[in-house]
Amino acid sequence: MLLELADWMARHFTALHLFQYITFRAIMAALTALSLSLLCGPWLINRLAALKAGQVVRSDGPQTHLVKAGTPTMGGVMILLSVTVATLLWADLHNRYVWVVLGVLLSFGAIGFYDDYRKLVLKDSRGLASRWKYFWQSVFGLGAALFLFHTAPHAVHGATVAETALYVPLFKHVVVPLGLFFVVVSYFMIVGFSNAVNLTDGLDGLAIMPTVLVSGALGVFAYVAGNRVFSEYLGVPAIPGAGELAIVTGALAGAGLGFLWFNTYPAQVFMGDVGALAIGAALGCIAVIVRQEIVLLVMGGVFVMETASVMIQVASYKLTGKRVFRMAPVHHHFELKGWPEPRVIVRFWIISVVLVLVGLATLKVR
Repeated sequence: MLLELADWMARHFTALHLFQYITFRAIMAALTALSLSLLCGPWLINRLAALKAGQVVRSDGPQTHLVKAGTPTMGGVMILLSVTVATLLWADLHNRYVWVVLGVLLSFGAIGFYDDYRKLVLKDSRGLASRWKYFWQSVFGLGAALFLFHTAPHAVHGATVAETALYVPLFKHVVVPLGLFFVVVSYFMIVGFSNAVNLTDGLDGLAIMPTVLVSGALGVFAYVAGNRVFSEYLGVPAIPGAGELAIVTGALAGAGLGFLWFNTYPAQVFMGDVGALAIGAALGCIAVIVRQEIVLLVMGGVFVMETASVMIQVASYKLTGKRVFRMAPVHHHFELKGWPEPRVIVRFWIISVVLVLVGLATLKVR
């Protein structure tokens, strides 16, 4: 929106050519989303408290969590609103990738919102049935995957097309053409990461800080992929138009920092499914577009670890009747071992910083 206005006015004010730079607009999107989060946060928290949309604490969980009961939830609305407004203001709205990611963010957010609303406002403990939640995640995830596949250029005479091939980090020439299997990979990345972030969102600030870090790193990959000179020099797949996603990732990082202001220990608000499902799906979608699925699994290792702990716990109990962890996801395991909640949170943040740096290092190590 502002880009088009600036282009029109640049004929009279040459300084407005600054809006042509993706880096400038990404920074402005981050600051805009941060400001919106900080401004609307208090109002939203009070509104959620008035609706009595408070956190329900598991009776079998750590006893220290009992004090969290009643804390306003569904704060993810703050993130979605801030990201959407900042993106619409600063991104090139003619870019299809921007609309795909926004569509994924809002559609998965709608699923989470309906689930949260039924559980927290209507006091329906069942919320949205798991089968229906997964069904709608699959519909929107598959829809995004099919759109990206059908709008991407396809191979001619056996040539490999960047938009639909799998790139293996550390190896410059290891490229696996996916063909129609691209849809399957994209689907699992979007839906899988949506649920992974949701599982991680169990402690104050635990999920949002890794989200900020991973978003920023994906923004770097998007910028490089969208710049033919940089992508050729670094051996990264060139994806024309992907650079605009740096504005979306900037907005997501800024909104995340704004949310963290209220979500840091002890939290004044929780994001709920409306935030967690949307954020995870958006990260997965961005990674698919910039062809960095494997790198996302590394940088988002905290999310992967949390999901793996649940899968291991369930499989172990069904096969042997024994539990591997005291409680899953794994952050609860460390709490039950006696770690104070802030220690668990900060140490997981440190792990996330390290993994993001490892992921960024793959830009050069090829």
